[in-house]
Amino acid sequence: MSKITKEMGIMDIVQEHPETVEIFQKFGMGCIGCAAAHFENLEAGAKVHGIDIDAMVKEMNEVIGE
Repeated sequence: MSKITKEMGIMDIVQEHPETVEIFQKFGMGCIGCAAAHFENLEAGAKVHGIDIDAMVKEMNEVIGE
């Protein structure tokens, strides 16, 4: 997987880049245990939690080196 985008599935991101779990937690998304994480994309999950998706994606890509 290359650069993370807001259209990607939450579980797809976590499975491919486990180092992003800390960022999910930092932004207040405890999505990993949530049933919605299996079918929601990152943007939809962030919207529900009132998260700045662009800031989150930027930080995730910094962590994975993209």
